[in-house]
Amino acid sequence: MSSGALPPVRGLFQRKIAGDDALLGLTALRFRQAGMAAELYAEDTRELDRVLTFVPESEVAPTVHLDRRIDLLDPDGREAVARFQRRYAGRVAGFVVHDRPSMATRLDATALALEQLGEPARRDHGDVDHDAGWPTVYVEFAGGLEPRQFIELAEMIKDNPGASVCVDIGHIGVRQARAEISRRLGERGAPSLFDPDLVDALDPIAQAIGTALPAVTTMIDELGRIEKSVHLHLHDGHPLTPGVADHFGFLTRVPAPFPYQHRYSLPQLYGPVGLAEILRHAQAMRVPPTYTLEIHQVEGRLPLRDAQPMFAHWIDLTNAERTNYWLGVLAENHLLVLSLLQIQANRACATPPVTAPPLSGAAR
Repeated sequence: MSSGALPPVRGLFQRKIAGDDALLGLTALRFRQAGMAAELYAEDTRELDRVLTFVPESEVAPTVHLDRRIDLLDPDGREAVARFQRRYAGRVAGFVVHDRPSMATRLDATALALEQLGEPARRDHGDVDHDAGWPTVYVEFAGGLEPRQFIELAEMIKDNPGASVCVDIGHIGVRQARAEISRRLGERGAPSLFDPDLVDALDPIAQAIGTALPAVTTMIDELGRIEKSVHLHLHDGHPLTPGVADHFGFLTRVPAPFPYQHRYSLPQLYGPVGLAEILRHAQAMRVPPTYTLEIHQVEGRLPLRDAQPMFAHWIDLTNAERTNYWLGVLAENHLLVLSLLQIQANRACATPPVTAPPLSGAAR
């Protein structure tokens, strides 16, 4: 497989920090420089219309994460998704919506709702590539369903060309690790990251965190048996992180006030090695998946350098430099994912060494 055959890897394209549209211009510049496709957040069509004008032209149509409050089991929720599909057919590859606890006892109804949303794909766009036709609806694993139910839903919609699932590896990993920590530590529970008692619980916590990666690869393997392309949200995290425990990059560790394995920091759920294993399983799926780096927990500042003229009208460049730093982290992780995919592709295409025939007795 050549580098041109690598699957596209999207990144979040958004104005995540306060400021004017110069921040979206900066985002467009960094996406062009990285050759990164886009996934957007949008709560309404007005917002999406405006942000789409900044997304660089690409052979890969963007995906869009819709409002997390949308409920596919509610008629109004389905109509909201259908409006997006009708308006952006041919311009957006797919829309991501969260699973919800109410789906757990209504898998049939969920599959039917997705069937209704995907009907135009079968009727009008059945022979058209979805990147240029009717947008796919991806149901994202966000904890509303149990993993087995999520896989069951994917099997139920396998013949629906307009629907699929989105595997969020951070959601799965944090959920699994927290459940395992609770099982191992019992009523005591897990100390916080800055609790001195954490030192005494590190071994069982590390063992619990070690179960996150197999939970993700198992789900990928199960979904990989279905003849359907799924979408993967890639990001790292740590179950003891206060607040939002994931949506971090893969190249950082968690600061700790004590040494652990000769470092004053703790490993995250996956890191680059775990990410490589996840990608290995994903690339072995029957139908190649698509990827988005959903990294937005980043804090730092990076000088604007080549983008300085975009902000000539700004007096305080703090938020511009914060955005630039986030985009730099996103680009680094994008390069990491592409590099790991290229290594795997090279290994898959490597020619086995030729073994010379043994020399005859006369030649010896």
